[in-house]
Amino acid sequence: MSEQTVASPGAMNGAPESGVDLRRRRFLTGAATVVGGAGVAAAMVPFLSYWQPSAKTRAAGAPIEVDIGKLAEGQMMTVEWRGMPIYVLRRTTSTVAELAALDGGLRDPASTVDQQPKYAQNAYRSRTPEVFVAVGICTHLGCAPTFRPDVAPADLGAEWKGGFFCPCHGSRFDLAGRVFKNVPAPTNLLVPPYTFLTETRLLIGDDAEAQA
Repeated sequence: MSEQTVASPGAMNGAPESGVDLRRRRFLTGAATVVGGAGVAAAMVPFLSYWQPSAKTRAAGAPIEVDIGKLAEGQMMTVEWRGMPIYVLRRTTSTVAELAALDGGLRDPASTVDQQPKYAQNAYRSRTPEVFVAVGICTHLGCAPTFRPDVAPADLGAEWKGGFFCPCHGSRFDLAGRVFKNVPAPTNLLVPPYTFLTETRLLIGDDAEAQA
């Protein structure tokens, strides 16, 4: 006569069987919980990393060093800071001397509008008369003005002494980034925070200096 396995009434009602190792069951249940939690945590890592700014993003707002040692008089170079073109111009002695003569045709010759740090709120809109630094974005609709150092060109007229001309809508700025009257741009070009590390090296975007 074959043997038959008969479940006890306690087992049928969900009660633990006498022969089951409860400690082993608890261990297996706990291990499964830990593994499952680890899996969720691992899946969350890429998700959380997505919200962290990348190194490139963080660096985009950081100050930049610019070497102007080879920038000759009358020349301009363009660098990028925070996704914006930054113009660095080494003005000639003659153009610096002529800036004051342009005041009568300018909208804000004394830079009363807050478009520059305090140290650049002067006749040159710069730390030194020779080196001029500005954001190369027209204050009208955001086009990039072209550097036009030529004097009295046919397309700009006999009164043009050199400066920045916006080809989009005709706004004009002198070599200190000051806007002329009767053009669409309402304010002077923005001067970013910057400082001299040495005579030939600039640090552009130094916010601590901007607060000085």
